[in-house]
Amino acid sequence: MTATSTALVAGCSATPAAPSPSTPVTAGPSRTSSPSSPPTPQRYSYGDAPSQYVELTLPPGAGPFPVVVIVHGGFWRTPYGAELGQPLAADLVTRGWVSANVEYRRVGGGREAGGGGWPATGQDVAAAVDALADHGQQLAGGRLDLDRVVGLGHSAGGQLVGWLAGRPGLPPSAPGADPRVRLSGLVAQAGVMDLVGAAEEGVGGDAVSSLMGGSPGRRAAAYAEASPLARLPLGIPSVCVHGEADSNVPLSQSERFVAAAKKKGDTSELRRFDGDHFDPITVGTPAWTLCIDAISRLI
Repeated sequence: MTATSTALVAGCSATPAAPSPSTPVTAGPSRTSSPSSPPTPQRYSYGDAPSQYVELTLPPGAGPFPVVVIVHGGFWRTPYGAELGQPLAADLVTRGWVSANVEYRRVGGGREAGGGGWPATGQDVAAAVDALADHGQQLAGGRLDLDRVVGLGHSAGGQLVGWLAGRPGLPPSAPGADPRVRLSGLVAQAGVMDLVGAAEEGVGGDAVSSLMGGSPGRRAAAYAEASPLARLPLGIPSVCVHGEADSNVPLSQSERFVAAAKKKGDTSELRRFDGDHFDPITVGTPAWTLCIDAISRLI
């Protein structure tokens, strides 16, 4: 995705904590040899709604391959969809990783008729990931290594992958509890990691309250279940990648999450870069390289 096209989308990202903003960017794993034609994504549905599907792309070879679950941003709203994750998926597969680009029900009318909100949107991404164990493995011919599944989420997608990571700790009666497939690592790209703080600070305007169906004061229990910050400790390593010039989702979202995760005993890093909100989802930028480096260390 070009910088021009991504500049039309509102989202957020979280990154691995860096010792300092001047930490050098490493190259990450090299790409595998490109086949004569790029692998074609295969789609599976995990529900009946038009937006309940996953685009699964596999590298050539016998596997088993680790999986990167891509969850796009756009402040949970219907204008923004899985096309945001497609350039990332195409790059990830060249590195020998399976990409699972998740679409889900979002808030609003028009495109795909919406149908999202909490907990429906969370239940969607949970079902999408759990379906890797059956629909995904069937499409992949059993070549998925489901012990190595890293979540990669930008902006609103950062909240969703953070919540996915915390599913094992949910109360048994909570939506999304008892996951079939668990994340083994988390990379948040300018992510909304503190829903209460984001709602109070007006991140994305009324995006958080629209997702949650009200303010933190009115829906305290739902916020406690949905916010990655409130689900700590996650029990898996996390990396937040966040631009110092991000005007969509403040850097403080990632700073608070990483500090709290460390205090709770999790391994967590913040990787800052000199750039904006969309750099982490623009293939070829230093911010994307930070994401690749984080995935390579977690997977």
